[in-house]
Order: sequence, then C-alpha cells, then structure tokens
Amino acid sequence: MLNTEIGRFRLVSLLEGVSFLVLLGIAMPLKYAAGIPEAVRYVGWAHGLLFVLFILALLSASTAARWPLAKIAGAFIASVIPFGAFVLERRLREEERAAAR
Repeated sequence: MLNTEIGRFRLVSLLEGVSFLVLLGIAMPLKYAAGIPEAVRYVGWAHGLLFVLFILALLSASTAARWPLAKIAGAFIASVIPFGAFVLERRLREEERAAAR
C-alpha cells in the first residue's frame, strides 16, 4: 500500500476518515453531553493535521496519476462526508486491482 502515491493517499484517507468519525461520534458527545471540551480540542487538532495531510496526499496522488479535476473534486468531497473516506478507499482499491489485471 505504501509503495505508490495512490497507496499512500489511501492510507492517509483512511486515517483521516477514522479521525473524522472519532471527532463526530466520540469527542463531540463528550464535549456536549459530558462537559469534557478537551476531547474536541485534542481529537480536533489531530483531525485537522490529518486533513492537511489528506490534501497534500491528494495533490501528490492526483498529480502522479493525472486524475481529472472531477475525480479530485470527488475525493475532496468524500473527505467531508462521514464514511466518505471509506467509500473512496474502496473505489481506489478496486481501480488498482482492475489496472493490475
């Protein structure tokens, strides 16, 4: 997975997707239901860092693979939708398998 630009992008995408779900599903409820704002502070910081890495990896992978603008925009949109990163990773994995045949 880490041997190609797209493989590295897939990994960063998955990490960013997990951090997004942790932020929405764990940290936000801890902040508002349990009164623990630190959860959002730390998880939000980690998610923000992973989102920046996602954008950099997206630029790197899209340049290396010469993706059209529509595919780049779709990947970006997937990053802001809960579970979108997992759908994106699956599609990229399927494309990689199809190209290897």
